[in-house]
Amino acid sequence: MTWVDVCPLDDLTPNRGVAALFDDRQVAVFLVEPGDELVAVDNVDPFTGAAVLSRGIIGSAGDVLTVASPVHKQRFDLRTGRCLDDNDVVVATVPVRVEAGVVQVQLA
Repeated sequence: MTWVDVCPLDDLTPNRGVAALFDDRQVAVFLVEPGDELVAVDNVDPFTGAAVLSRGIIGSAGDVLTVASPVHKQRFDLRTGRCLDDNDVVVATVPVRVEAGVVQVQLA
């Protein structure tokens, strides 16, 4: 596993995603308020194959932090990747951290 830089933390806009491309993999990174929680998932919507989750709508279902795909609005738990609208579908979560003010994700 390798930590790779995404962007400076200050470049992230709260409650909006940013997509990062690493070879053939795309990751969607979110800084979520309140609390400035940093989360990351694969950027590809498993229902459509489109790389759009970084442009999804941040929300919640009870205490579950979600992103809704901008295509068909399926909601994904940003902490587990589980689809709230279809229990058989999961999007991969990606470890994320901040080192010296730079957001990093961990890739295999």
